Amino acid sequence: MNTINTENKGDRLNFLFKKILLISGTSLLIWFTIHSALLIIDGLNDEIETVDAAVVLGNKVEIDGQPSKRLQARLNKSVELYEEGYFTFIIVSGGIGKEGYNEAAVMKSYLIDKGIPKDKIIEDSNGYNSYMTAENTKEIMHELDLNSVMVITQYFHVSRTKLAFKKMDIEKVYSAHAEIFELRDIYSIIREFPAYYKYLLK
Repeated sequence: MNTINTENKGDRLNFLFKKILLISGTSLLIWFTIHSALLIIDGLNDEIETVDAAVVLGNKVEIDGQPSKRLQARLNKSVELYEEGYFTFIIVSGGIGKEGYNEAAVMKSYLIDKGIPKDKIIEDSNGYNSYMTAENTKEIMHELDLNSVMVITQYFHVSRTKLAFKKMDIEKVYSAHAEIFELRDIYSIIREFPAYYKYLLK
């Protein structure tokens, strides 16, 4: 009798454990779906305002030293908005990529080739991630007495970037997304889910 009761108790515990796993997994999937939908909507809905500076976040530089298509799209968006008079300065922020290039320097060179005056481009060569870019931008804004910025990056990256900037107590933060869509965006959207909450809890 004791053996039967022990087996029944084990079965109940096993069933309960599986039920908890199922409920937890379903809840996480729903949470991820809602979060990702809001992230995409936020990223695609540009907040275009006249600001003091744009901040273009770095991305891969190809082996030949040219900005990747993703990075070119970000830079092209900044050129477009600069020419429309939305900001005076463009802050280019990036680090040294695995290809060995200084992303910020490559970005600056690209913008100069596109006709942006050299003295209107500010390099941040220590923007190794979005949080560091936000920290460095705050210092630049303080030095130049700037009050507002527009972050320019991929649509899936906008929400986390704005969060990082607001963590720095930068109140006037607007955004514009690079006009490029790739299959790898699926991976990037999945990655943004834990990354966003990592920043939120910093």
